[in-house]
Amino acid sequence: MQRAFSSARYFASKKLFEMGVQVVPIAPGDGSTFPKNGQKVTVHYTGTLDDGTKFDSSRDRNKPFKFTIGKGEVIRGWDEGVAQLSVGQRAKLVCSPDYAYGSRGHPGVIPPNSTLTFDVELLKVE
Repeated sequence: MQRAFSSARYFASKKLFEMGVQVVPIAPGDGSTFPKNGQKVTVHYTGTLDDGTKFDSSRDRNKPFKFTIGKGEVIRGWDEGVAQLSVGQRAKLVCSPDYAYGSRGHPGVIPPNSTLTFDVELLKVE
């Protein structure tokens, strides 16, 4: 019975991730300053494909990226994932295709239906 329950729980969690964003903490933030819809955030990030290929990095450019939470300026996985981080926190955001670039991908950079992983650090909330 326990084994069946564990299997059911595993498949339920796998199903939940099939559509969405998974936030995997790397380093803690201040634990109190979380961005809200409409606030501008500044982040550093590195994006990789499932096979580990890096496709973009603000760190490589030494230029943090800014966007407004909840305005659709970025992929859905970022809007929802970064909103769960506190200032100073670093985490991996694992975005399913429907929360990233979907069936169209980003020609020449991201293949269609790709799960993407972003190593994101929330630097500032305004």
